[in-house]
Amino acid sequence: MKTRPLHSWDIPREDAVPLQNDLRSRLILADPSPALGISHIAGADVSYDRHSDLFFAVAVLLSYPDLTVREETQAMRRVRFPYVPGLLSFREGPILLEALEKLSIVPDAVMFDGHGIAHPRGFGLACHLGLWLDRPSIGCAKSRLVGDYRTPGLEAGDDEPLVHKERIVGVVLRTKRRVRPVFVSPGHRIGISGARDIVLSCCRGYRLPEPLRQAHLAVNRLRRTGGDR
Repeated sequence: MKTRPLHSWDIPREDAVPLQNDLRSRLILADPSPALGISHIAGADVSYDRHSDLFFAVAVLLSYPDLTVREETQAMRRVRFPYVPGLLSFREGPILLEALEKLSIVPDAVMFDGHGIAHPRGFGLACHLGLWLDRPSIGCAKSRLVGDYRTPGLEAGDDEPLVHKERIVGVVLRTKRRVRPVFVSPGHRIGISGARDIVLSCCRGYRLPEPLRQAHLAVNRLRRTGGDR
C-alpha cells in the first residue's frame, strides 16, 4: 500500500500544532460515492510498554462485509516524539504507516483506534494518517477527547451526536447492548454518517468493531513476544 508523504516526521514539538492547522484545510469530510463500494477494510493499532520507547504496530486487512481476516502486517520501532495530548499522530503515525504500507491489498477504508475531527483542532490521528493514505479513514476511540453528548440508548445501534464548539464532530455509538459506547468521528474522505454506519456494520458482538478488535489482539500478541527479537 502506497502512502502520500506530506512532511517530515522529524519535526520539533513546537511546529506540530501549526502543521495540524495547515493540513486540516485539506480534509474531505463527505461520504464517497456508493458506487465505489467497500471490498476490504483495515484496522490499525499500536501497543507499547509503559515508560518504553519501543512501539509495536499491526495492520489487519479484512474482507468486507464478511470481515474475514485476509492479511496481517507488523512494524516495530523506537519512537522519539514525546507524549503530548492532541499530538498523538506525531508519536504513533510513522509506525502505523509502516505497518499499513506492508499490506499487499489496498483497503477501501481504514479504521484507527483514535479520533478524527473529534479533536481540539479538528485534526486527530485518523485525519492525519487519512491524508497520508489518501483513503477513507475513521476514528473509533474508547474515550472522549473533546465534545459534549447525551448518553445514547442501551441497545446496539443507539447513538447521540458529539458536539464540540457548537459543531457536530462525531457520534457516540452503542455497539453492543448495555456496553459502554465508542466515539466515532470521520478522518478523511468520509462523513459522520458514513463513518458511523461502517463502524456499526463491522461489529460482531463485541464493543470494538472487528477491524480494531483484530488489530488490538494482534498487536498485543506482538508486544508480548517482542517481535521474537
